[in-house]
Amino acid sequence: MAEVTFKGNPVTLLGNEVKVGDSAPNFTVLDNHLTEKSLDDYEGVRLISVVPSLDTGVCDAQTRRFNEEAEKLGNVTLLTISVDLPFAQKRWCGNAGLEKAITLSDHRDLSFGEAFGVAIKELRLLARAVFVVDSSGKVTYTEYVKEATNHPDYDAAIEAAKQAQ
Repeated sequence: MAEVTFKGNPVTLLGNEVKVGDSAPNFTVLDNHLTEKSLDDYEGVRLISVVPSLDTGVCDAQTRRFNEEAEKLGNVTLLTISVDLPFAQKRWCGNAGLEKAITLSDHRDLSFGEAFGVAIKELRLLARAVFVVDSSGKVTYTEYVKEATNHPDYDAAIEAAKQAQ
């Protein structure tokens, strides 16, 4: 499993670490209308940005940055996943002016968190991570951010999404 800290303290990640070359595991999350969604609901290349909570500075910046970059990528779907309630995600998108952003909530049963090995047992949050899944469902990029309060490697993730097209 990936070793991750949260504010310098080691945390336990539930589930299995996903590696490049793996078939992306499926999951069930909720969109902002409380509709169940899964990986299969989105076609083409998917860049999955995982954040602990949209209401924090680094998560806010990560979500804004990837949404700005996604507009330039063409056939890449950006999915932002957290355990924030769908209502809070919808409010955040409106306040941020990102009404077209796809935010998905894993609050109900941590299906995504356990499938991708990012559910933090001690906090019931998701560890910061980025995944790229190509159109055939293969994982082509993974980053489990070592310290959950740090930024991911935006440039590497964007380049991986470009290469996966």
